[in-house]
This record gives sequence, structure tokens and C-alpha cells, in this order.
Amino acid sequence: MKTFKMLFTVAILLVTVSFANAQSDKTERTIGIKTEKVKVSGTCGMDKRRIETAAYSVDGIKSAVWNEYTQILVLKYSVFKKEAGDKAQRSIATAGNDTEKYKADDSVYNKLPDCCHYRTMQL
Repeated sequence: MKTFKMLFTVAILLVTVSFANAQSDKTERTIGIKTEKVKVSGTCGMDKRRIETAAYSVDGIKSAVWNEYTQILVLKYSVFKKEAGDKAQRSIATAGNDTEKYKADDSVYNKLPDCCHYRTMQL
């Protein structure tokens, strides 16, 4: 009987630990959040700051992370702000960087620092 109680206790403990561990694996709440990947042209850290700042200026954007090597911006925004992704792309183009949908105005692009002129670079 003593062995049975010990095995039962260990089994309950293992099940509890398994469920607790499964809960802790959820590092980010994703319910109600849409993730979108967008190609955004740029070359340097200054572009990164400009792109992310322009995206964050849009209501509903929860996260905006641009990778200068892949030139992919990962946007996370509320599903209740369906137009947030499009508005973020417009905001980024207004700041001077081309996106999948919108091209930055030449007058704005030409005012960017020389290191940020991605249109002249051929990779």
C-alpha cells in the first residue's frame, strides 16, 4: 500500500509538472494578434530605426522588427485594426523607404543620408 501511494504521488507530480511546463512555453500571447511579413528596402541601422519608428507610429501596431540582411519587416498588430499593416507600409514609404506596396517619394528618398541610398546599390 505504501508503494502504491508513492507511485500515485509521483505520477500526479509528473502530470502537474508537464502541464506547468506546457504553459510556460507560451512566451507570447498571440490571440487577437496578426503577424505579417513585409519586404522593405534599406541598407543600414539608420534605415532600421526609421522603418521601425514609422511602423510603430501606426495605431494598432504591437511589434515591428526589421532585419537589414533579409530586408523583411515582421509586423504584429491587432486583428481589430485590419488596416494597420497597410497603414504601416504607407508610413514607411512616407519616411523614405520602399515597401512591397508603396514606393517612397523621390524627394524624400533623396534627403536620406548617403548610407541609406539603397536604390543605387545592386546586390
